[in-house]
Amino acid sequence: MSRPAPPPAPGRRLLTVVLAAGGTGGHLFPALSLATLLKAQGHEVHLITDDRGQRFDSGFPADGFHQIPAATPVGRSPVSAIKAISTLIRGVIEARRILVDIAPDVVVGFGGYPTVPPLLAGALARVPTLVHEQNAVMGRANRLLARFATAIATSVPTEVLQKARPVDIAKAVLTGNPVRQEAVQARVGTYHPPEIGQTFRLLVFGGSQGAHVFSELIPAALGRLGPALRSRIALVQQVRAEDLIDFRLDLDAMGIKAEISSFFDDLPARIAAAHLVICRSGASTVAELAVIGRPAIMVPLPDAIDNDQRENAAGLDQVGGGWMIEQEELGPGRLGSEIETLMAAPWRLQSAARAAREYGRPDAVRNLARLVAHLGAGGSAMDLPNGPPDTTPVRIPMRK
Repeated sequence: MSRPAPPPAPGRRLLTVVLAAGGTGGHLFPALSLATLLKAQGHEVHLITDDRGQRFDSGFPADGFHQIPAATPVGRSPVSAIKAISTLIRGVIEARRILVDIAPDVVVGFGGYPTVPPLLAGALARVPTLVHEQNAVMGRANRLLARFATAIATSVPTEVLQKARPVDIAKAVLTGNPVRQEAVQARVGTYHPPEIGQTFRLLVFGGSQGAHVFSELIPAALGRLGPALRSRIALVQQVRAEDLIDFRLDLDAMGIKAEISSFFDDLPARIAAAHLVICRSGASTVAELAVIGRPAIMVPLPDAIDNDQRENAAGLDQVGGGWMIEQEELGPGRLGSEIETLMAAPWRLQSAARAAREYGRPDAVRNLARLVAHLGAGGSAMDLPNGPPDTTPVRIPMRK
């Protein structure tokens, strides 16, 4: 079984913490949440990432922002492998130089290959290292780093974590996946299921860039509904910029009320306002659905290397907090039938909302900060104490 995260130590000393993350939102946003809380507690924070992470430079609350070379080993070409290894070595050398200058107490990695050099450099320097895994499937970079890490923070119970070795599980601590503060604030709202015959608020989104498949599926699925049901739909959907015009024309032809955009900067509030969500199942999306407590039809991204989105969705599906449907099984007829069934069964939506909320971990960022403080004080995953929660105020910026 997973061990709980530790409480804050009385009279804790201030730490210097290095966070390392790949340049995608799925890796950087949990790091952003932790950095914001650590800074609120008075700790010094540095971020190490690759060139993709530069776009977060202005909004990331760090005392230092450092870029290192990183490469993802793809393909089977010997030349590509040699280049990747060479880049990795250069990254470790550069990360080692950065760590010597900073002298951190803890190095925390959030996944992605840019985390490999800083975590390896930290382990070689005998600095406590922590790997955080957002998904229900342990990523390839984290699997590589787990054997060297002092501790592993997981977002799901270790008994359901995929691809982790028994020796890694022995170092694992269940913290949850940090979400933005807007999602935690939205959790206070009560879910009110739609009354039969009243407006049905449907929210559709597909990750930070949207999903083209939803631009095709949603109009076709809603077109299968009768006029009375279509008139109840109030749709909010994230649509890729190149699909906006055709999507609007399709909805107007059916008389469906809709608000569409290529990006919503207030997504947690929109999740909270929805009666039903249709979405992908990245780790951050599933975590926010659960923290806010809203029912969802989750459509995992197909053809992912480790099927991580499938496993993320399966966890919420299994506790009754939503419904996972593979994309290949989700034609317009199936999706239209699912929507019609749920519109006629508000009690099913309410039950799913309650189960999702119980599954959520709104205290994930505090759990992670406590674990960082515990490691910085010389502790390990094997000697975690129990105690009261930390109440340090935190305001986590909205994702851009």
